[in-house]
Parts: sequence; C-alpha cells; structure tokens
Amino acid sequence: MDLNPIVKAILLLDSECKRVAVKYYTDDWPTNAAKLAYEKSVFTKTQKTNARTEAEITMFDNNIVIYKFAQDLHFYVIGGDDENELILDAVLQGFFDAVTLLLRNKVEKSEALENLDLILLCLDEIVDRGIILETDGNVIAGKVATSSVDPAAPLSEQTISQAFALAREHFARSLLS
Repeated sequence: MDLNPIVKAILLLDSECKRVAVKYYTDDWPTNAAKLAYEKSVFTKTQKTNARTEAEITMFDNNIVIYKFAQDLHFYVIGGDDENELILDAVLQGFFDAVTLLLRNKVEKSEALENLDLILLCLDEIVDRGIILETDGNVIAGKVATSSVDPAAPLSEQTISQAFALAREHFARSLLS
C-alpha cells in the first residue's frame, strides 16, 4: 500500500459534458475513448445534484469522486476507493479557489477557455504524476501568476507583474489568517 495519496484524474467539464481541461494521472483509462466514456458516466451520475455551495462526494466505478459546480463549470477530483476523502476534497478546493482567483471571480466557461493556459498551469502546480504537491488555492494562483509572465515583455513590466502577483498572494493570505 502506498502511503502517499494518489489522484487519478482532475476534470473540468462544462454543463454539456464537454472537456474544458482534464488531466489523467493513472492508466485506469488507457484510451481516449475510455476517458471520454468515463467522463460522460461521471457527469451523468452527478449532474442532477446540487453541488454549488459545497463539494459533494460519491463512489463511482470503484473510485471516489469529489465534485463541485460553479456557473457552467463542473470540477471533479477522482481518487481510488482507498484514498482519504478529505485529502481529495482539499485538492478540489485548492483547484477551485485557484481558478476563482485567476479568473477574477468570473468562474464560467468563456473565461476559463480564454485563460486555459492558466488553468492548465494550475493543474501542474497541484498534482504531478498523481502525487499532490499543493492544495492552497492562494499559493497555487500565486505560482501560476508569477510563472505566466510573458518572457518577451520588458524587464520593468515583468517586475511590476511579479510584484502585483506577490502582493495579491500576501493580501489573500492576510485575509485568510
């Protein structure tokens, strides 16, 4: 038994079960068709629930599925049936909080697609090969904001962008403490 909790997949789907951003970290679904079928079945099972204010949990196909909806976006974190639900919930909440910060509270499909690069960077900051790296949404958003600075921008502009990202991170931390 592995002591580190493992995330099998993180899904961000729209209200019509279309992919916005997805990352799979295990070979449980070896083909793209298997992944799409799994996404459709998870979406169908969860779409009639009201997971808007708090995350919901369900067991599906020998996996724990933690999910939350915002506007027309559906956030999912999937782990094995032996994983800790609270840890998976922390991953979901960190992802949701980081996306909310990066999209400036406009958590909807059109904004997500316009900022898809930031969302994909979020996924990379949260989980690497299934291993959880970070669950604090403010830290994740701060890392994404500083790493998304355009390298072609003038040096003075980069420092201002980085300063704003750092100030935003410190401000968010002071609000939460």
